[in-house]
Amino acid sequence: MYYEPGKTAHGLPFDPFKSCVVPRPIGWISTTSADGIDNLAPYSQFQNLGFNPPMVMFSANQTTRGTRKDSVVNAESTGQFVWNMATWAQREAVNKTSEEITSERDEFEYAGLAKLPSRLVRPPRVAGSPIQFECAYLQTVRLPGNGPMGTIDVVFGRVLAVHIDDAAITADGRIDIVKLRPLARMGYHDYTSVQEVFTLRPEGSAARAAGLEGSPEKVAAGLLQDNKGVR
Repeated sequence: MYYEPGKTAHGLPFDPFKSCVVPRPIGWISTTSADGIDNLAPYSQFQNLGFNPPMVMFSANQTTRGTRKDSVVNAESTGQFVWNMATWAQREAVNKTSEEITSERDEFEYAGLAKLPSRLVRPPRVAGSPIQFECAYLQTVRLPGNGPMGTIDVVFGRVLAVHIDDAAITADGRIDIVKLRPLARMGYHDYTSVQEVFTLRPEGSAARAAGLEGSPEKVAAGLLQDNKGVR
């Protein structure tokens, strides 16, 4: 099949676009308003951007009322947000926090979630989530779209601190992803969780291998090693 979004019909009973780029990690973003009200919401357009320094982004469409999401407003007004890993064990709470409720209500309380204090930022972390990033807001790129929900705010942040549950780390010092079962968004109303991992080891440059791991220290050592191998 072939179609041009916004110009020609795809002819399917369900729109295929979001099912074409899967799975997408979930940005379960906690923020605090300027008035001190905590907010929590999941975003399926979320990703890490770089590792030196570590940076992340989440993208938020507008609400069904055509207003900006609380997560965006709060991050901009306070300069802070927290990413919490969404896992299979908390899938119902993740779904609950996706609902549109008034900005005067606390989503942690609404979803029955306990809070953990952050160390460097004001927004709390989700208790039970095995990994969290405390982030400083960097900037927002606003992209105009169609209709009340089409416009998006892409929010960028720098990771200031990383929390990892010790129980999530294997004996050889890796994060046990299969044990944690992180959630990811598919298309339609579908989700998946990671239950299988396989390894493909890169060949050649030690620096490139370290970059794929995301280790600034190993990249520096790898560059020295690669340069020694140059004749």
